[in-house]
Formats: sequence, C-alpha cells, structure tokens
Amino acid sequence: MTLRESFIAALERREPTGRVPHFELEFFLTMEAFSRVHPSQRHYSQWNQMSVAERDMHIQDVADLHVEVARRFGNAGMLFNAPRGWKDEDTRQSLEHVRELSGMEYFTSLHGDATYSLPNGNDMMDFVIKIADDPQGMKDEAQRKVDSALTRGEQIKNWGTVDGFCLCSDYCFNTSPFLSPEMFDEFVTPYLCQLIKGYRDMGFYVIKHTDGNIMPILDSLVSANPHALHSIDPQGGVDLAEVKRLVGDKVCVIGNVNCALLQTGTEEQVVEDVNRALTVGMPGGGYIFGTSNCIYTGMPLERYELMLDVWKQKGNY
Repeated sequence: MTLRESFIAALERREPTGRVPHFELEFFLTMEAFSRVHPSQRHYSQWNQMSVAERDMHIQDVADLHVEVARRFGNAGMLFNAPRGWKDEDTRQSLEHVRELSGMEYFTSLHGDATYSLPNGNDMMDFVIKIADDPQGMKDEAQRKVDSALTRGEQIKNWGTVDGFCLCSDYCFNTSPFLSPEMFDEFVTPYLCQLIKGYRDMGFYVIKHTDGNIMPILDSLVSANPHALHSIDPQGGVDLAEVKRLVGDKVCVIGNVNCALLQTGTEEQVVEDVNRALTVGMPGGGYIFGTSNCIYTGMPLERYELMLDVWKQKGNY
C-alpha cells in the first residue's frame, strides 16, 4: 500500500499492510528541523502588496514545507495549514503544488469545523450568557455556521486535491466537556451530525479532533459518524483500550501517545508509552499512530524522533 492508501484503510477500520500509518495535526518545530519559519508564524500583513511572482513564491514554499515535513517524519496524512491572511484560492494553488511535488503519496486534509468550541477565558462568560438568555439564537447561529462550511466544502470538492476535513473545535477540559452531555446534545451534536454527513455526502473523509476527557460525550461524537476520532488524550484520562473496546467497531482512533511524557518524561517513559499505544491500538486495524495533541513549540525534536524510532521498529503489521 502507498502511505495514502494505508491511511484510508485505517480510516475505513481496515488493517493496512506494512507499517501502521502516522499522522500529526501540526508540526511546529520547522525552525529546528529545517531552519524555516512555520506558516502560522509568518507575517502576511503585506500580502496584498506583493507582486504575483512574490505570492507564488510564498505559495510554493508553504507547499514544499508541508511535503518536507511529511517525508522526513513519515506522515501518511497531511493537514494543510494555510498562513493567516490567505484566501481559499491561495490554499487551492498551494495544494496543487503539493500534488505536483508528491503526487498521490499523502492523504491531504483541511480544517473544516463549524461547531461551537470551548470558549477562551475572555469569551466564556459571553457564551454562557447567550446560552442562557437566547438558546434559539445560539442554535440559529450554529446552523448558519454549518451551512456556510458546507457551501465552502462544495467549492473545495471541485479542486480535486483534498481528501478530507479535520474538525478541530475542542470540546473538553482534562476533567470533562465544557458543556454537560445534555447541553452538548442540544447545542453541538445535531450540527456536528449535519456537518459530517454533508462532508461525507461530498465524498470527503472526516476526522473529528478534540483534546481532553471525551468519555462523557463519546457516544454523541460517534453518533455523528466521523471516520476517525483524534486525539484520544491520556492527559484527559482517556484510555485507548477502553475507547477501542467501546467504539472501535464504529470509528478509527488516532493518537494517544502522551505529549507530556514527550516533553518532560524520561526516554524510558517515552519508549514505554509509544509501545503501549502501538500494542493497544494496532490489532485489527482502525488505528493511526500519533501524539495526544501535536508536535508543538517547546517539545524537544529529539523526543519526537525517539517516538518515531520506536514506531519504525514496532509499528509493523
């Protein structure tokens, strides 16, 4: 199987041949690995003043960096992260460069969530007040967001370069979801179901990401029918074996290597945790290897490389 084919096999809950596919939502250590600034950290305030040639250089460079990350670290799937200030047309052109550079080697995806996410500290009180004072208005807004996302999805379908969407609205703290399960089923689940069905009807694969303790809303997440759940967060007390036991026949699971251990644990703890995730996740397929969040700024690059060394040795069917 190609890397892309093995990724799709896992999403479809099949056991791929060869090595279990690897995927990370984000790789922020581009300066350490390639001496190149990550796309999200580039300043595009003068984007509208650039010449066509300058813009095309940026568009090609971002495509090249995504491919370089995938190739060096063995990613089967790629979440394309467009720099701030880009329009979808710029992203379309960059993804065309990705395909020119790599053909159909990688599964490609875009951000595509439209459901309510855990508010930040500045917005939490406003969100709570709106939920209490104007619940129908919040539902109407949720519907508008989904409708807009699906309209965009129809346009992206015509590009021919995108395999799926990653839905990255976070719903959970380490202790619990930010809404009670009952409120989650009122203000999020119906719209998540619509969004995922719409994307699937267009032919896209759908990965639903949320950190934290998803167990109180696990059934709701699975009822929305995503192809996969990411990131099966051990820092939120989520046990990979339990998730596979409960819903492994319905959804692919992605991740579960403890990011905290990668950053501050011993090498022995990292090796043990990677072995655990592979041993529990791989049997029967329906598993994609990765961390419990992403490769974020501050994580030692050598720890990520250690994680991948174990994967290369032990992650083979």
